[in-house]
Amino acid sequence: MAEQSNRDKGTIGEDFAVDYLEKLGYFIVKRNFTFGKLGEIDIIAEINKVLVFVEVRSKFYYDTPDPINSIGFGKRTKLRKAAEGYLFINKIQDKEMRFDVIILDFSQKPTQVTHIENAM
Repeated sequence: MAEQSNRDKGTIGEDFAVDYLEKLGYFIVKRNFTFGKLGEIDIIAEINKVLVFVEVRSKFYYDTPDPINSIGFGKRTKLRKAAEGYLFINKIQDKEMRFDVIILDFSQKPTQVTHIENAM
């Protein structure tokens, strides 16, 4: 079987995260929102009138580093800029919001899900 591209792996992780969030009662507002070259948000969801910007990270092999370590200062800055762009484009003001991270470890059976609310 051919090696999956990072894009394919990202889609697998995001699809899994969407299913996970929907089972928890989240409404998926948008996927893969891009604001120019400033950044991308994997999932924008809403629950209990709170807008949630979600970054999804996946691990496919047991010997790879923890994906949480790949969300450095630069990535957090891009996420904030993209979120600001989303709010601006959609004329959203005075709405409660937060940033979550979902880490999926596909090297574990069953897949291990770590959901960090208010991650940044």
